[in-house]
Amino acid sequence: MTAGASGTYAINGSNFTLQPETGQWLPRELRGYDGNGRPVYSALRQFEIRWGYMSAANFNQIKTFYDSMGATGTVVVDLPQFGTTPYQFYSYSGCHVSEPEMGVFFNEHESEILMVVTGIRT
Repeated sequence: MTAGASGTYAINGSNFTLQPETGQWLPRELRGYDGNGRPVYSALRQFEIRWGYMSAANFNQIKTFYDSMGATGTVVVDLPQFGTTPYQFYSYSGCHVSEPEMGVFFNEHESEILMVVTGIRT
C-alpha cells in the first residue's frame, strides 16, 4: 500500500474519466468466534464504487478495467485510505474488481452502475 499518486479514484494508474458519485468501505465478513468469544473477521476488505448515470464511453472504461485484470489476475486501485485522517487516497495492490453491474438504460446512458473492489489488505 502506497500513497496514491493521482489523488482520485484510479485503477492501474489510470483515473476514472467520470469519478464515482459514492464510494464506501463494506463491513468485513464475520468468520466466527475464537475460544474466548471474540469475533474473527476476514483479513481482506471490500470497497463499493457507485455512479448514478454514465455514458457508454465511460462505462466502457470501467469494463476495460475489469477486462485488464485478466493479464495479471490483480489490479492496483487508488481508494480513500481506510480509517485515517486526513482524507487521502492510497494505492492498494493485489486487488480484484467485480464485473461492473448496471441498471436500466435511460436516454442512451447506463444507470445505477456498481463496481466492487475485493481482496484489499488494509
